[in-house]
Amino acid sequence: MEKRLSRNTAALNVRRRAALGAALAAASLPVWQAAAAQESAASYPSKPIKIISPHAAGGLGDTFARYLGQQLSSAFGQPVIVENRPGASQTIAADAVAKAPPDGYTLLIATQSAMVFNPVLRKSLPYDSLKDFTPISMLFDTPTYLVVNKALPMRTVSDLIAAAKASPGKYTYASLGPGSSHHLLAEMFKKQAGVDILHVPYKGSSNASTDLIAGQVDMMFEGGASSLPHVRAGKLTALASTGEKRTEIMPDLPTVSETLPGFSANVWFALSGPAGMPAPIVEKLNREVVRILKERATHDKFVDIGVELLPSTPQEMAERIRTEIPQWRSVVMAAGIQAE
Repeated sequence: MEKRLSRNTAALNVRRRAALGAALAAASLPVWQAAAAQESAASYPSKPIKIISPHAAGGLGDTFARYLGQQLSSAFGQPVIVENRPGASQTIAADAVAKAPPDGYTLLIATQSAMVFNPVLRKSLPYDSLKDFTPISMLFDTPTYLVVNKALPMRTVSDLIAAAKASPGKYTYASLGPGSSHHLLAEMFKKQAGVDILHVPYKGSSNASTDLIAGQVDMMFEGGASSLPHVRAGKLTALASTGEKRTEIMPDLPTVSETLPGFSANVWFALSGPAGMPAPIVEKLNREVVRILKERATHDKFVDIGVELLPSTPQEMAERIRTEIPQWRSVVMAAGIQAE
């Protein structure tokens, strides 16, 4: 009997020691992970960083990505390569980053289209914009501009609304396709103004701008990089911008909200990585990005096209995405746009 009790006691002690060892190992695991993260942050980056852009080469998003890459490369002493992966409403680029290792060496130029519009407009996405990414910082936002063909007599938003109400269905607006920011802004405008303006979708900004200048379509909500050169050249008339306040570059141009209170929508760009990036690496990237965005040289390089630089914390970026998804879902539902 004593031997049996002794054997049972020994076995119990073995099990207790094993359980204690497992508990200690589990308890110490986050410490080791934190130490490894700290070590990786201290040496990060030790190899080239890749920034994946969802835009074709030459546009505003691509231009800003390359500028940011050059500045980060100078700060880190490592190459920062911009890789263009346009297509499929920016899902190709976003999905590639969502599935990349979360080590800080693959980053994404995250846009409102990929992070907000796609979740609202597509029934099925290969990524979750709230769960599959690590926010790093907002980069900038920019208002779009309500521009009309030069031959039209409208000079204010009120003129446009009055003309559209007098002739329902007569006027047309261009967009870059169903679900694009151009489309959603125009539908939001129609809803708030109570007007009927016909939608004419295009596959690219250059084609839409060409037809707008030629008078094949009447108006468009377009970004400053594409529209302002034509406004300055006297080829288009700008009626308003879509931001909350007048722009630094065109302070005499009213906002749409001065005629339609509450109408406000800027297109934004940000930087993110795959979900699960170590916090020290995120902090290091955020610190450098914010420093670059606050440089006077960055302001001076992009101010002429209406860019408003937006240094932020990762938490502020995450909150903006989380807040905008239901807001834009309401716009889509009000416009009767069906998710594809």
